[in-house]
Amino acid sequence: MEIDRRLFIAGLGGAAAVNLMDSEAKADALEDFMTAQLDESVAQRDGGGSARKFPTVAELDAQIENRTYRRGAGNLFAKAGKVKRLPPMPSNPTLLDFFELRFAPANHVLQSATLAKKNGMSEDIILACLLHDTVQCLMKTDHGWWGAQLFEPYVPEKTAFAIRHHQTLRFYEDKANGYEYPDLYRNMFGIDYTPPPHIEANYKMLLKHKWYILPRQVTVNDLYAFDPNAKVSIEPFVDIIGRHFKQPKEGLGNDNSPVAHMWRSIARPDSPL
Repeated sequence: MEIDRRLFIAGLGGAAAVNLMDSEAKADALEDFMTAQLDESVAQRDGGGSARKFPTVAELDAQIENRTYRRGAGNLFAKAGKVKRLPPMPSNPTLLDFFELRFAPANHVLQSATLAKKNGMSEDIILACLLHDTVQCLMKTDHGWWGAQLFEPYVPEKTAFAIRHHQTLRFYEDKANGYEYPDLYRNMFGIDYTPPPHIEANYKMLLKHKWYILPRQVTVNDLYAFDPNAKVSIEPFVDIIGRHFKQPKEGLGNDNSPVAHMWRSIARPDSPL
């Protein structure tokens, strides 16, 4: 069977998520993908009505007890099978250290920031694109709020706002500003998914907000069909980080900020308590 590699990778959350999976998890995911593709092709061949390309919310919910992990847990914590020993962090870790030693390969956010830079976005938005999903190594559920909290003490207010609210705006099309609802979410959440009340309420607030366009620009420059062959690195963004990221001299996690514990958790995910 011929596999649509882009669709397969997108359905798993992108190249960065795939690179964090072990061989067994990848094999299971590939088998599930091939089964779904085969079911669809059989339905089309046999004339059994219109084949569904995307799962429903109920079908995704039925898969919960067949998984060996929680979908909402961060990538550092939701490893299926054996985990590898992580390299130690420096005594005074910087954001670049976290990109290299904990966020890596960070392909998705690097591609998003590269696109934002190419499209002439402001440095506040380029930085937001670079950081917007990195918190998923710690927590995936409500990651916009988690991500904004993680970075808020260190980045411009507009950058934190864009990170927090991109989570909401990705569920709502805005074709006038270049955003269409992605097939990735039809696979991930279900074809009949309705955002929860807190997302709907936040969307209504954002529609009236003077900074609405900031998180919208993150969604427009986000990538929902990833290129696994793209050549990206942190180097083009080092100067932007230097200008806009307030690196604590003690190191992230050691500065006694309200979010220092979050950085320590990312640095030491194998700590039992």
